[in-house]
Amino acid sequence: MNVTGLTIGQVALAALMDIAFALAIGSALLERWLAVEGQLARAACQRARASLVAACFALVLADVLWLLYESAVMSGLALVPAIGAIPTVLGQTQVGFGWCVAFGGAVLAWAAALASRGGRAGQAAFGLAVVIVALGKASMGHAADAGPWSAAVAIQALHLLATGVWGGITLAGGLFVLPALDSSTTRGALIRVAGRISYTAGMALGAVLATGLYNAVVGLGGSLAPLSETGWGHVLTLKGALVLLAVLLGALNRTSALPRLRRTASTTDAHTFNNVLHLEALVMVGVFIVAAVLAHMAPGIMPSH
Repeated sequence: MNVTGLTIGQVALAALMDIAFALAIGSALLERWLAVEGQLARAACQRARASLVAACFALVLADVLWLLYESAVMSGLALVPAIGAIPTVLGQTQVGFGWCVAFGGAVLAWAAALASRGGRAGQAAFGLAVVIVALGKASMGHAADAGPWSAAVAIQALHLLATGVWGGITLAGGLFVLPALDSSTTRGALIRVAGRISYTAGMALGAVLATGLYNAVVGLGGSLAPLSETGWGHVLTLKGALVLLAVLLGALNRTSALPRLRRTASTTDAHTFNNVLHLEALVMVGVFIVAAVLAHMAPGIMPSH
């Protein structure tokens, strides 16, 4: 990957797309869980809804800006002249096809977030939108080299969905929603939602690791040499280190902070759980940024230019 102003902007927007996608998924899940808690969790539920709508809007906006940067990179033009290249990118490239799918899903997700108030129809529409976005994003990357409807695209889409669930509930919970459950009157709701976060994150993590390992093996071409001999391998190693750190923080909450919180329901243990989740959320931001860099590099099995 040649580092230029355009590529830096493109990677930054790709990271924003990934973060917004995950935040939308996590906010939607938290809103659904908090809705059953009643009036005591109303403030947290409102935060989850606001986070959901904002994340969907950010995803749509980042998609549009990323397409402009991608058109500039592909055409070799500056940003403003590259507007004229957008129809060509959309109509004649695999990236353009994948972008159309992902953008359609993002618009549907935003519409569902604006129109829905927790109803089943809105939840179903949002769930469909999330799957569409994941398939579109998977079709924009190296997974589509085997074809737009290949097993590699399906595995990458599953990876994006699982990462969105794990990272999303961590981001939404740790940065926005759970701090609203910081009083003694909402402690029961906090304990129940924390349990759901821990369980769901654990389930999603299994899918993340399985699909991520598959993608790494494919990218490495069956050899560990690219890990030390290519820039792609170095970035992949950094991503793996950040994922491991996030896993360790999640495990700390699951095995230590959450059991203590369930036993004592104390303010101190509630703060401990929230603080660890907040730190895990910050690490996840780093994971998404590094993943965006990785997605814009040629895999280690391919020669770099």
